[in-house]
Amino acid sequence: MKKVERINVIMRYINNRAHFTISEIMQEFNISRSTAIRDIREIEAMGMPLVAEVGRNGGYFVMNNSVLPTIRFTDDEIKALFIAFMATRNQQLPYLKIRQSLAEKLLGLISESQQDDLVFLNSILLFEGSNPNNPDLLELSDLPHPMLEKLIQTLLLDSHLLITTKVKKELKTYPIYLLHLYHEKGLWLLEGFDLKAEKRQFFPVDNLTEVKPYLPKKRLSRKKVLEKLSKQEKVINLVLELGPKAIAQFKKYHPLNISISYTNPYQTTAVLKTFIHVHHPEELAEITNWILFLGGDIKVKEMPKEVLEGLQKRLSLFCP
Repeated sequence: MKKVERINVIMRYINNRAHFTISEIMQEFNISRSTAIRDIREIEAMGMPLVAEVGRNGGYFVMNNSVLPTIRFTDDEIKALFIAFMATRNQQLPYLKIRQSLAEKLLGLISESQQDDLVFLNSILLFEGSNPNNPDLLELSDLPHPMLEKLIQTLLLDSHLLITTKVKKELKTYPIYLLHLYHEKGLWLLEGFDLKAEKRQFFPVDNLTEVKPYLPKKRLSRKKVLEKLSKQEKVINLVLELGPKAIAQFKKYHPLNISISYTNPYQTTAVLKTFIHVHHPEELAEITNWILFLGGDIKVKEMPKEVLEGLQKRLSLFCP
């Protein structure tokens, strides 16, 4: 680690602690005592208000109510931040407008040569959703539904929510305990435990019209909610063994409610076990397409006849 980079890291280390010693710095950064003392003195010279404590257990602490010096980013840290910004462009992320102001502030902190590097990287790196005809470093489009940020702000206060959503052009209200908020196929979905029907429900965030805290007389803990759901778990009816090629396809895309268990330490074989709602046409069609996407490197151990018939029907279109 270069000296400038090490000092930057030590400054962040110090900022996060009320008290530290030279021995701790030596151990944390694997440096000699003389180097640690020299680095601390240099940090003090930069303006960080350190106060030394004398005695057997002495050390340093940062003086309270003092303005700390600016933490500088290394070249690699700057590149990492902006590549992350570029990779997540057009992903319907919340707080995109704030992210743009953050990018502008970071650009103002770096040198012209560093800015040139970022502009060059932006011109040659393409990610899913990138627009090569408009390679603007600060271009942030495809804003998410405005209800997403309100949902996040509300759930940070309480997991018990009262949501109103459109269901077949009608507005319906549900008291829920929020379990997860996730992004799949370009859509944000809310997974919650319906406190009235006592079952798991999924709601597209784009369909929400109102979100507010729900204050029931009897509140359920997350542990209690998960216990109720575990008792409702469906019997597994799809079991697949995956080889290395199928595992690679699984990593590219899989429904969020499906996971695999590796069966060897090299993670080249795995087993997939889940429940398929065969009476839900949309889910049945989706799982059929996804199994075809996994490819031929799978072995079927158990499969509903409806899924098998769907696979045969799809394959007949290619091999009449």
